[in-house]
Amino acid sequence: MTVDRRILAGISALTAIAVLIGGAFAGLAWEALSDWSGALSAFNAYLLRIVRFTLWQAVLSTVLSVVPAMLVARALARHPAFPGRGLVLRLFALPLALPAIVAALGVLALLGRAGLFADVLTAATGSRWQGIYGLSGILVAHVFFNLPLAARLFLQALETIPADQWRLAAQLDIGARTGFRLIEWPVLRAALPGVAGLVFMLCVTSFTIVLTLGGGPRATTLEVAIYQALRFDFDPARAVTLTALQIVLTAAVVAVLIRLGANMTGDANLPVAPADPS
Repeated sequence: MTVDRRILAGISALTAIAVLIGGAFAGLAWEALSDWSGALSAFNAYLLRIVRFTLWQAVLSTVLSVVPAMLVARALARHPAFPGRGLVLRLFALPLALPAIVAALGVLALLGRAGLFADVLTAATGSRWQGIYGLSGILVAHVFFNLPLAARLFLQALETIPADQWRLAAQLDIGARTGFRLIEWPVLRAALPGVAGLVFMLCVTSFTIVLTLGGGPRATTLEVAIYQALRFDFDPARAVTLTALQIVLTAAVVAVLIRLGANMTGDANLPVAPADPS
């Protein structure tokens, strides 16, 4: 029996990834076996605060990214002949290739304490602008990355609406509000759990943005706490415990999304010149 070469290549790639990730985690666990006191001390009030902030910033980032993305996707779907449509979609692909540290430094260059808009914000607030650190800075950077991604995925879902439905709606002279409720919203509602889940997972596992824009211990996530446990304390047991906790949380989120029927394998690549819905 012959096996497709593409299947063999895929199996080989998955095996290599499993060995790389499993080997790193196994090495860390082996180091932790010598002293598990850090694992027990990890469960404290500070860890509860980290978990709460991790989930809270992920929820806020998801809402601020997904809700406007639906409106942007609907506008792009409604106006396929818009002259700048192709440029907008290409610009939406830019954050996917942009390093997170570059985006974080860009946010600081604009909204930091000595940023481009620091004087304007100082005049607007009436006090010296202290920079966009903490939760606000994290949210701005997450929205920058995730809103374009969510908009492209929602637009991809809207592109699946049959043209016959739009023609029927035009013949029946259905208004924009009724058309959204009967035609567009069912498609967006079906795509919403998968898109929101993807954005939520990206925000939960965010590292560079939180490390750069967090501004201190009050804005620390599990990902940053794992880094601190290894980089500053060199406590492998604590790092393993935090890693296991993060895996459990993300697995629980994925299980809920799958139970809701979410498609977690959405494609972010879109054509830039779709058919006219009218």
